[in-house]
Amino acid sequence: MSDQYRISGEYLHLLSEAAWQALRTPVTDALRGADSDAALLDVGAGSGLGTEVLAMAVPHGDVVAVEPSPVLRAVLLSRMAARPELRQRVTVVAGDALGVDLPTRLGAVLAMNMIGHLDPDGRRAFLRRVAERLVPGAPLVLNLQPPAAPAPLPFSVFGTVRVGRHTYEGGGCAEPSGSDAVTWRMRYRVLDDDGTALSEDHTDYRWHVTSTEALLADLDEAGLVGEVGPLDVVRAARRL
Repeated sequence: MSDQYRISGEYLHLLSEAAWQALRTPVTDALRGADSDAALLDVGAGSGLGTEVLAMAVPHGDVVAVEPSPVLRAVLLSRMAARPELRQRVTVVAGDALGVDLPTRLGAVLAMNMIGHLDPDGRRAFLRRVAERLVPGAPLVLNLQPPAAPAPLPFSVFGTVRVGRHTYEGGGCAEPSGSDAVTWRMRYRVLDDDGTALSEDHTDYRWHVTSTEALLADLDEAGLVGEVGPLDVVRAARRL
């Protein structure tokens, strides 16, 4: 399997920190009802920003962090290993949402910033896999990201982060690429003090879009009841 983050993985942790500062509270709130006696799963864990939130929200459970990208997994593993309280609790697994072997009982599932990597059939299959294993009351937490339909989005800079004398910048635009997807065209730059671009990287990836209504319908089909909270964070649990 090719690594979609082979190029962007160098930049994603830095450029995602601000977003996760905003997401921390709504994600923590959505993790209510988590059961630390069952496995806590983070799917598409990336560099571990969400893994840390999950581990702190449920402080006594064992966490399984699943990430298919070798680049991001290297960051994830090094960050978990550097923190003694997480080194003992977090197991990093190379795999993806549809192929990884899941624990038989799940006390919480975090699936942030990843659902668009799955086509509609894959999305529904993933939700069924999770629903079959969630213990009663345990949450599945995921989020929706724009656009909700395959529409063009003009280029914009998503974020800049300064480290030492360099500023790291990420931005992109989206173009429709089928009836249910867009292709994101991403640009990452490293800028010197005077704004000169020292390096520039480009990469594309396909993202399957979905509306709130469609996602809630997919959750319902899987036997899950979903609710949408702040910053489009979705919490779902098994139907009683």
